[in-house]
Amino acid sequence: MSKLDTIKEPVAKELKEFEPFFRNAMKSNVPLLSVITNYILRTKGKQLRPLLVYLSAGLNGEIGNSTKIAAAMIELLHTATLVHDDVVDEAYERRGFLSINALWRSKAAVLVGDFLLSKGLLLAIESNEFELLRNMSEAVKKMSEGELLQIERSRKMDIDEDIYYQIISMKTAILLSSCTINGAFSVGASPENIERMREFGFNLGMAFQIRDDLFDYKSKGILGKPTGNDIREKKLTLPLIYALSKADSSTRREIRTLVRKSKKDSKAVEKVVEFANSKGGIEYTEQKMNFYHKKAVDALMGYPKSSYRDALESLADYIVERNS
Repeated sequence: MSKLDTIKEPVAKELKEFEPFFRNAMKSNVPLLSVITNYILRTKGKQLRPLLVYLSAGLNGEIGNSTKIAAAMIELLHTATLVHDDVVDEAYERRGFLSINALWRSKAAVLVGDFLLSKGLLLAIESNEFELLRNMSEAVKKMSEGELLQIERSRKMDIDEDIYYQIISMKTAILLSSCTINGAFSVGASPENIERMREFGFNLGMAFQIRDDLFDYKSKGILGKPTGNDIREKKLTLPLIYALSKADSSTRREIRTLVRKSKKDSKAVEKVVEFANSKGGIEYTEQKMNFYHKKAVDALMGYPKSSYRDALESLADYIVERNS
């Protein structure tokens, strides 16, 4: 049994019941939409977000229908944002499979993302889950603002550490905190415990995104080379931001020039990665990831020991230790 399977054990029954419910939530009478949504379901990821919703609910009360609705809403939202992100980033692969825009082009991909988002909204309205809807809508707003802020600053290549944290809090941490907030809310948790779960989810999201950003600079795969995807897209993330802050103005200009050339020049990517390593960018980023990981785990300490708390702590460990 994998570590993730072990983490899922306290809510394994609920997650199994969630599968057909989520499949039904994506249904459409339009044949093309049915084909595309079936493809999405076949290529789905680890479903960390529904897992977070269910574990957060279990930690705070008795899991019920509201929890299932909260999990489906979050997963519909998350799937919609992934489809839209691939269009924005002109990415043609997702989780080792061709992306929706690669197979059906960007126009169809945008419309599929819109469809999934609307299904999440309708699910909340039809179930009278207006507080869950409010939390999810706030997440959508913040995520859109975070993406636009990153686009604006990446064009100017003037992202500093504070702006970086602002971007990842809006792009990633807000969604994971929505999972934990809605999970707790779905079982009638107290305002104090909902705040605890918000803090857990937010800090977990910060650690999650920092871990993702480290993949760009870590050796990976058969060839043992870093992916460099963010560098090619001119996204300045923490390893490079920190390294640039430790360099003189001449070196900073040189590295920014390499980043601008990196989309067509793999050697430029290698030089940027080497620079980030040489200036301690990787070590510093790992320290920050561990800082947010600790804050997440500390937020759970107000709860008595239970299988749900143990699973959430293990999930926090899994997120910072994962290799994909």
